Amino acid sequence: MSAEPSTPLSQGFHQLLKERYSCRAFLPRQVDTATITKILEIAQRTPSWCNSQPWRVVITRGAATDRFRDAMLAYVAAHEREPDFPFPREYRGVYLERRRECGFQLYESAGIARGDREASARQGMENYRLFGAPHAMVVTTDEALGVYGVLDCGAWVNNFMLAARSFGVASIAQAALGAHPKFMRSHFGLPEDRLVVCGMSFGYEDAAQPVNRFRTSRAAAQDVVTWVDE
Repeated sequence: MSAEPSTPLSQGFHQLLKERYSCRAFLPRQVDTATITKILEIAQRTPSWCNSQPWRVVITRGAATDRFRDAMLAYVAAHEREPDFPFPREYRGVYLERRRECGFQLYESAGIARGDREASARQGMENYRLFGAPHAMVVTTDEALGVYGVLDCGAWVNNFMLAARSFGVASIAQAALGAHPKFMRSHFGLPEDRLVVCGMSFGYEDAAQPVNRFRTSRAAAQDVVTWVDE
């Protein structure tokens, strides 16, 4: 059976996926509210369990981003992470290989020598500096929806990032921000039944920074599928 020819729509979507990446250095330039609103409206088309649409987000702009950045850095310096959802228990096999590959690429692009733990720690703290981004986002779900609420929020996060890329806006989803939900609930006045899924930094990329030039690899489609014909 021959493959169906690609269409302009599929070509455009493929190009969008290729252009999106996790940005780790931003320009201070704000994204205008009208553009952010358009991105949000597109992301709202995300499918969800029983159309529950569990995602609720907080987005900072202007001085609020700087207040959040400063408060986050101070909090992290004095507190261990306590995420609402446990981090992976273990990376093993191919998952460990992929994680290492990504880490080595990041450190090489940032000029960090292997084994330099001090420099690695400084790079890790860039998460809480929001990589210099003018906007931060906190994504939450209703605690009663359990794993399916988290799954739906993940789909929404992906669609937000793709929609942002279509407007020339760069982003990075951050588990690091989601690791401090007590701070998030206190800082933004979130109710206890809103669980923090992740954070995000977004804005316009600083293309001159080497840390924005590496791209992660992807497994071939045949490596992730099992065909059943009978």
